[in-house]
Amino acid sequence: MKHLRATDLRAIAQLATQATAGVARIAEGVHQSVWSSMGVPGGKAAGSTRGLTGLIYQSVHGVTHWVGKGLDAALASLQPLLERVDAEAPETPEREAVLAALNGVMGDRLLASQNPLATPMSLRYQGRALEIGKPLTLPQATGKVLVLIHGLCMNDLQWRSGQQGQIVDHGAALAAQLGYTPVYLRYNSGLHVSTNARELSRQLEQLLDRWPSAVQELTVLAHSMGGLLIRGAWHCARQENLRWPGLLKNMVFLGTPHHGAPLERAGNWVDVLLGSTPYSRPFARLAQLRSAGITDLRYGHLLDADWQGHERFQRRPDRRQILALPDGVNSYAMAATLAPKRGLLADRLTGDGLVPLRSALGQHDDPGRSLAFAANRQSILYRTNHMQLLSSPAVTQQLLQWLSSPTPQLSSLTPK
Repeated sequence: MKHLRATDLRAIAQLATQATAGVARIAEGVHQSVWSSMGVPGGKAAGSTRGLTGLIYQSVHGVTHWVGKGLDAALASLQPLLERVDAEAPETPEREAVLAALNGVMGDRLLASQNPLATPMSLRYQGRALEIGKPLTLPQATGKVLVLIHGLCMNDLQWRSGQQGQIVDHGAALAAQLGYTPVYLRYNSGLHVSTNARELSRQLEQLLDRWPSAVQELTVLAHSMGGLLIRGAWHCARQENLRWPGLLKNMVFLGTPHHGAPLERAGNWVDVLLGSTPYSRPFARLAQLRSAGITDLRYGHLLDADWQGHERFQRRPDRRQILALPDGVNSYAMAATLAPKRGLLADRLTGDGLVPLRSALGQHDDPGRSLAFAANRQSILYRTNHMQLLSSPAVTQQLLQWLSSPTPQLSSLTPK
């Protein structure tokens, strides 16, 4: 509770109202499923009851709605006062981590309901959001720009982490040893990848247009979902003839699910199973709370066309459009596996606990869908999980080798 802000009260009240309404709808759906098994007809809408029972549920929905509206209006009138109370309150990593996780799980719903907890996209330097619509004043900026993009349910602060008492920050290491200026992206990872990619492309164009010195090169280091964002952003920029792709020299992917993740495909099976009987069908609403960003990870969707025109919780084959790696850009893939060595189970299922090894390396059973990472631009970290890619000194060393050497060597890394 000590990490909450006064302005969070309105957002929490909105979530509580939505949760109450959601629970009431599930209860009514179960109630009607039982009645239906006895031949009792339901209300006008699917999953609703009729008669006295329907009237009671309508009352619950109505009271919840009006209480929520009244509470929101009252807190909205206090918003200026609450903002003044929060003005001097510093960000805490704990609060930002909770908000990042919440946005990852239901960020699309937060944005749709105009909940204040929805995270806007921002590019950040030394812990502060940049006003990229204005000329930038960055006294220490070099001509080598490094943009770091986090993954699902995460934020920019999590690039700095601890490993056995040692602070690991890939961005700071690349800045100190190779002269990069690191800029960190923060975004709502619950939105569709294509939505975030389009906004990222726009912000990168503005960032480089207003960079205080001549930009020599742009390098992107992306973890997990962040790798899908930059690939989608590249496609958007090329479609719109933007300038920043011409400055992009390197793209480094850490544990990116280029061909999706089995856990989301398993989640899709949960949708199917819960919807298979009238008694469990109302509970399918719970499985379908997960965000658009999460369902994009089923196959690694990058474009609007990959998800538009169909129900995202409906099971369907992989029909996404395949985007090749950009020509003229050095593209690197680092994958992790919990296993001590490669094998069928490690490659296809185990992976780093979230992303299969083959998906992280861009490999696919259909050669036409595989991404052409050169052999000397791939690396595998053994006995390592998905999150440890952010805190491994071995990853830092590989990044330094890749980005400082014109002819990087293939390596397989096992942390000590």
